[in-house]
Amino acid sequence: MSDTNGTEPTETPTRRDSRERQRAGSRRGSERSERTRREYVKYGGAVIGGGLLAGCTGTGDEVESEDDGDGESYSVTMSPAGEITLDHPPERVFTNLVHHADMALALGHGESINALYSPENFGTLYELFLERLEGVSTDWAGLPNSWNIDKEHLYELDSDLHLADPAYMTVMDSLDRDDIEEIGENVAPWFGNAYSDSQREPPEAWADDYEYYTLWEIFEKVAAVFREEQRYQELTEIRTDLLAEIEANLPPETDRPRVARIQTGLSDGDLSIWPFALDDPGYEQAHLRPLGAEDAFTDTEAYSEIDLEAVVEADPDVMLITHAMGPTRDFLETKDYLENDPVAQGIPAVENDRVYPMAIRYGGPIAHLFQLEMGAKELYPEAFGEWPRYDGGAYPEFPESEQLFDRQRVADIINGDS
Repeated sequence: MSDTNGTEPTETPTRRDSRERQRAGSRRGSERSERTRREYVKYGGAVIGGGLLAGCTGTGDEVESEDDGDGESYSVTMSPAGEITLDHPPERVFTNLVHHADMALALGHGESINALYSPENFGTLYELFLERLEGVSTDWAGLPNSWNIDKEHLYELDSDLHLADPAYMTVMDSLDRDDIEEIGENVAPWFGNAYSDSQREPPEAWADDYEYYTLWEIFEKVAAVFREEQRYQELTEIRTDLLAEIEANLPPETDRPRVARIQTGLSDGDLSIWPFALDDPGYEQAHLRPLGAEDAFTDTEAYSEIDLEAVVEADPDVMLITHAMGPTRDFLETKDYLENDPVAQGIPAVENDRVYPMAIRYGGPIAHLFQLEMGAKELYPEAFGEWPRYDGGAYPEFPESEQLFDRQRVADIINGDS
């Protein structure tokens, strides 16, 4: 099962091919030394051997500025990359998992993204949200796919920043740690955090010093990279207000539904099911934990496949189907399967027509706001208004009186009009 709502990874190169590209990339790296990324985005005191890629060198949220003789520079720190120092915000940004791309977009720098994992999927999916944010759009669907990207392509992209977790990048067949260090030295630094999604164990070589962050802590650090602290603060205020409204209107715990959050796949008439706990630590559940629902799968191991009988036994009042929005999933097909399967018909959520879509597991701040609203309406329609029947397409349009956060204010912040 893919960690993201995946498409097929690109073909894995052989090690011989990789070494040929390494030699070619190294030659190009020497030839371009006069215009290396280090003239644009420089490491600040923590070079390869000194901890930049060996683990976190600090945990503070502050941004340090210094004068290096060429003008003001600034440093930002996050595990596992450590500290990086920049001369000015990056204009060409490589991303892998979409939560980092979402952050750049939310900060008004969506056009800087030059690569994304499964762009035809996630680029299209984000447009379903952005239809509700006036003047905000992406052009991600045609970007290079950054899954299993090789070193040669990383040289060709010539990014100013790799907004991706260097530890996560090494789980791909096309890159190892030496490759990551070479690209970080010759092209641009790495800066991202992926394993905070559910506080999973990173690869062994990175485990000792790896630190976990909330979604908004990662977002704060990315905002510092782009020097967009004001946009970050304004979006934080919207989120704070939204969380406060949800908390103030939640029904008593005894009146909250029992919820099964699952990911599904239909193939040859068979339904595959993977359950996820609602209260797992990490940013992957950040849009569901505040809703305080009873979890139907507290003792089920994540990423382990189950059958419909296990869902019947879990007895959920509500089923949330993650990755049910976007071009690679057909929510209606899954819902129809459940409604017509004699085993599934014994599930209260199916019987009472309370099977709902969720959009994405790895969303950033924009997806987070929409999915908080989405989940609140799906779980507690009496308190927050009903979620309508979803037949695919864009995120539903609600009258202003039924919106749990101000779309126009979010759009204005992203567009720089606030």
